[in-house]
Amino acid sequence: MICLSRLAPFAALLAALPLAALAQTEGESAVPAYLDDRSTPEQVVTSMYNAINRQEYLRAHSYYDPGTAPEWPAFREGYQDTASVRLRTGEIITEGAAGTTHSAVPVAIEASRADGTTEVFAGCYRLTQVQPAAQETPPFRGIQIDSGTLEPAEAAFDDAMGSCDL
Repeated sequence: MICLSRLAPFAALLAALPLAALAQTEGESAVPAYLDDRSTPEQVVTSMYNAINRQEYLRAHSYYDPGTAPEWPAFREGYQDTASVRLRTGEIITEGAAGTTHSAVPVAIEASRADGTTEVFAGCYRLTQVQPAAQETPPFRGIQIDSGTLEPAEAAFDDAMGSCDL
């Protein structure tokens, strides 16, 4: 027979292990969990910033339409001193025509640099989805970013938001 009172100290230790594994030392930032969700315009933008936060710049670039994507070297270099980015999205505007859906996603981001400084930007991402049933030849084209604009914001992150139109 096992005496449960003798196991109590070990149970507390075992329960604390997952928390200890998640603890961060001062100055160390956690790498966010991998997110690659291309199911909605908002999730495409969110996934792009997840890639940026994980310093996976090629994956971040892959959310753009290849025909309108920013030049790869300039895109990658634009994030050289970025430590992390917080993202907020606003109300999405969507309209469709002839088997294609166009969306505009207003955003606010707070970019933290490696030196500890932060800057807030506001802007808009425009995305396109060719209806899946209308696509007949490879490669399949999911929701892709056509363009994005960001400008320095005067407001704090919680008050900033880009504006969009289609």
